[in-house]
Formats: sequence, structure tokens, C-alpha cells
Amino acid sequence: MAKSLLKTASLSGRTKLLHQTGLSLYSTSHGFYEEEVKKTLQQFPGGSIDLQKEDNGIGILTLNNPSKMNAFSGVMMLQLLEKVIELENWTEGKGLIVRGAKNTFSSGSDLNAVKSLGTPEDGMAVCMFMQNTLTRFMRLPLISVALVQGWALGGGAEFTTACDFRLMTPESKIRFVHKEMGIIPSWGGTTRLVEIIGSRQALKVLSGALKLDSKNALNIGMVEEVLQSSDETKSLEEAQEWLKQFIQGPPEVIRALKKSVCSGRELYLEEALQNERDLLGTVWGGPANLEAIAKKGKFNK
Repeated sequence: MAKSLLKTASLSGRTKLLHQTGLSLYSTSHGFYEEEVKKTLQQFPGGSIDLQKEDNGIGILTLNNPSKMNAFSGVMMLQLLEKVIELENWTEGKGLIVRGAKNTFSSGSDLNAVKSLGTPEDGMAVCMFMQNTLTRFMRLPLISVALVQGWALGGGAEFTTACDFRLMTPESKIRFVHKEMGIIPSWGGTTRLVEIIGSRQALKVLSGALKLDSKNALNIGMVEEVLQSSDETKSLEEAQEWLKQFIQGPPEVIRALKKSVCSGRELYLEEALQNERDLLGTVWGGPANLEAIAKKGKFNK
């Protein structure tokens, strides 16, 4: 009976966005021509986005452009989309840590690209491209953590908000510097920041271009925890240990949980409930469920 219900259930457009990978927020109907944007971004080389997938189901995504504080070049923006697509298809994955190379997170966009893309049309095109990419990133069926070492500035600060959680090292800082540049966040950072810390705090952080050190960020709920070490290697190890507590279990269960939370955040109540039901159908009676029942475990400790 459950299978027949799943077959006959109709999905709204927004629900389909969560069910299917590779779907874009914007299309030609919005004036967004992705292939043209990609050709433009390809003109601005430098740095790389590196992905390491561990056997324990944790991926490590590294923003690697240390000579420019890991600022995003055009090529890095393209590579980020490529890595997101790779992660969408990583069925063994359960968690993801995002960090920057050489003990700093990211200083945002490479100014060489910013100066060359000076028209409102250029700005809108990059805005739509990065909103698409980071929304797909946010919807990955992986529990994600931003490991903020050093500075997370501008677009780098925005990227941290696309992660499920944020951890900071003691000396690190987050700053949305957009107002100082005469613009506003455009990679989805404002929308996500309001969800994380609320509209009043978000308005303070953005309009004041506040420098959030680890203590202040923790106090306003921007980050989950301040790590013990500022050392690049040791803080990564700490972040991995922190993440492990949330990804214990089979990948299919962890991934279904993340998808369910995404639907609860993005969909109307009725749609979210239907999506939760559909996700349950992928794990109920599955190996992990049957093994737990066979053990007759008591979860009262």
C-alpha cells in the first residue's frame, strides 16, 4: 500500500527541487544564461576548489587560493559548482567540512574579477550563478560544517551560512563587509543569515559591517562552538571529531534526515509532511531499520 501511495503522490515544483538534483533556481525566463556566465567566469583564473572524500563518509572541501586569502576567482566559482555536482552523486557521503587553505577561510570575491564585471547586468549574472550553486550546496544530503580559521569576509562569510553548522578557531573572525563595498550580500547570505540569527541581529551584523570574533559569534548563535586550537591541522581534527557525533549510522539514514530537515525549512507544512513520508519510505524496512529491530534496542539511556 505504501508503495502505491508513493507512486500516486503528486509533487509541487518546490518539492521537486528538493527531490531532484541538478535543478536551477534561475533559467532563461529570468534572464539567466548559464553557459554565457560560465564563459565569462572562465576568463578569471587562479586558485582551485579541492575535494577529499574520506572512507568514513566525511568530505573535506578546501578553498585553495592562499595568495589572495582564498578569494574566489571566476574559475573557482566554476569548480565549486563541479564539486557540488560531485557531492550530489556521492552516495556513501554523510558529512562535509568546508575550510580554507593556509589557516584562513576566504576573503570573498577576487577583486580582479569584481573590477572587470562592473555593470549591473554582470553583477546580477554572477549573483544568480552563485545563488544557484550555494542553494544546491545547502540542499546536499550531507551534514555540513564550515571550519572558520582566520578571516571569513564578504562572500566567504556568505559561504559559511550555506553550511548547516559553523565552527570557529579562537582567533578567527567573520565579517560581512558588503556595505563597505557599496553593495549587499548577493550569494544568498542575507536570507540565510536571517534564518540563523534572526532579523534584528542580522540587520546589526550587516548594517554595522561588524567584526564578529569567535566569542561574539558564539553569543549571537552564529556558530556552534569555538574550537580549542588555532593550528590548521589540529583544528581540522577537532572539526572532524565534532562532526562525527552527528553522522553515526548508515549513509541512507543520515542523508534522509538531512533531506527531511531541508524540506521542513523550505516547504509549506503539507508539502514538508508529504516529503517526510516519502523519505520514510526509503528507509522503513531497510537494512538499518531491520537490524535495529532485531537487536530490540532500548533507547532509554
